[in-house]
Amino acid sequence: MPKKILIPLDGSKIGEAALHYVEELIFTLSAEQKIEVTLIQVLAPSTGRVVVGNGGFLPLTEKEIEPIKKEALDYLNQAGESLRSKGATVKCKVEVSETGVSSAEEIIKAEDDINADLVAMSTHGRRGLSRWVFGSVTEKVLRAGKVPILVVRAEKKT
Repeated sequence: MPKKILIPLDGSKIGEAALHYVEELIFTLSAEQKIEVTLIQVLAPSTGRVVVGNGGFLPLTEKEIEPIKKEALDYLNQAGESLRSKGATVKCKVEVSETGVSSAEEIIKAEDDINADLVAMSTHGRRGLSRWVFGSVTEKVLRAGKVPILVVRAEKKT
């Protein structure tokens, strides 16, 4: 049974789809064992840069990126409230991805850093051309990660 769960969130409702399933898992298991959940949001390299001129970039200073990281941390803490109410210990982590390092690579690194037993992720369920163009962070973590992954397809709004 998982004791340390990593949940990557991107700030969207679709990205939060896995939270409900982990809440139910925690509710079922929390009487038997203590569960630690780490919520992570990876900020893309473009978050830490300002576009100038002909597509060039100027990196933001640590002082300039600090409010962006704080907003992400506030979001994660709010998202973790329901998990805390079910008895889980919740930790929140915001990473700014380095240039050339994908969100998937940051998630896999966090998987190792916290010694996760399970990663729970939502997927947008893209197919065909949009999947090829946008890629799938979930698929990359599924293929390259080292621990079991609970993948939850977000419900499509009709």
